[in-house]
Amino acid sequence: MKKIVFFILSGFAAASVALAQPAIKVSKETHDFGDVTEGKMASYEFEITNTGNQPLIISNVQASCGCTSPHWTREAIMPGKSGVVKATYNSQGRPGIFSKSLTIMSNSNNGNKIVYIKGNVVKKEDRVYTEEQKAKSAKISIEKTSLKVGKLEINQKGIARIPVTNNGLSPLEIDNVTSPCNCTTFNLSKGAIAPGETGVLEVSIAPRQKGPFREQLSISSSDIINPLFSVFLEGEAFDTFNSGGMKEGQGNNIFK
Repeated sequence: MKKIVFFILSGFAAASVALAQPAIKVSKETHDFGDVTEGKMASYEFEITNTGNQPLIISNVQASCGCTSPHWTREAIMPGKSGVVKATYNSQGRPGIFSKSLTIMSNSNNGNKIVYIKGNVVKKEDRVYTEEQKAKSAKISIEKTSLKVGKLEINQKGIARIPVTNNGLSPLEIDNVTSPCNCTTFNLSKGAIAPGETGVLEVSIAPRQKGPFREQLSISSSDIINPLFSVFLEGEAFDTFNSGGMKEGQGNNIFK
């Protein structure tokens, strides 16, 4: 009799373990951006809901190519709650139709989930705008087109804070900032700059070669009349702070 009771209880325990699992549900499987102007960082957030009864943990998200950057909710998603998987597609230098996948890996009982982004990248010079659209466009304005960086160690990061004013009639969005050296990253102090307002474009540069440099930054924005604006960062890179009579602390330059 005791053995029978034991097996029954064991069966209930096993059933409880089997039922106590997280489950993943995505808001949609495919997002179509439609036409994307070349240079724009096209982003979309997929909503992830835990329909199970245990915490859901997204362990990794793998994109099908390096042109797509995934970001996701890192903390556990409790039962009934939602998180996000954000997909950002870099359209710079990639004209034409695209379709990319992201594989969401988690502890869900229903396995990995795959979501897709797609669209068509249109070259800026191929876009045709009406005079009314041009009149209502955002208009980028940057006073200084050449900035002195100063002295930096090789691979040391310096930060440039560049005031950007919108003299147009529509919100100004900075889509991308690129450089031939691929040694820069950027961040805007606000999502979009309203008409008549000024935001701060923060650019980080980490020179990779010794010697003087003059690096061109191509700033891609929603200004349809002047979609690419160039500024230059000038400075000199050294092997170490001891080279050329440098003193420690000179490498952390803030540009205004």
